[in-house]
Amino acid sequence: MTLDLTSLSSALGALEHALADAAWVETAAGARATLAETIRSGVVQSYEVAYEQCWKMIRRWLRENGVPEDADHPRTRKELFRLAAEAGLVDDPVRWFAYGDARNLTSHTYDGETAERVVAEAVRFLPDARALLARLEDAG
Repeated sequence: MTLDLTSLSSALGALEHALADAAWVETAAGARATLAETIRSGVVQSYEVAYEQCWKMIRRWLRENGVPEDADHPRTRKELFRLAAEAGLVDDPVRWFAYGDARNLTSHTYDGETAERVVAEAVRFLPDARALLARLEDAG
């Protein structure tokens, strides 16, 4: 069964655009602080959606292509990313653990410092997420 990767591709595109806008606002002379905050919020939201799409697509791929005995696995997201690395979908599961930690920050605490940390993680996340999408497309 081929996965429909449209939602993942769209989520990554939205994150890429939000990050580009955030970078532009940082360099724009006279940009209002409220505009920067609004854009940063958009990056965080786009990151949340993209991260969620990534792990859900990994889970679907593993369920379709994994060993039948492991159909109920993975039980945790860390296990999911370890299995994804074993399957060649991601390079380093530890980086994906950090992406998950950043995602969890947004649901428990939200302030300017947290937003900045998540934006920085989103910048690191995007190339790995794009690589995941390419591998899922190739495997499809």
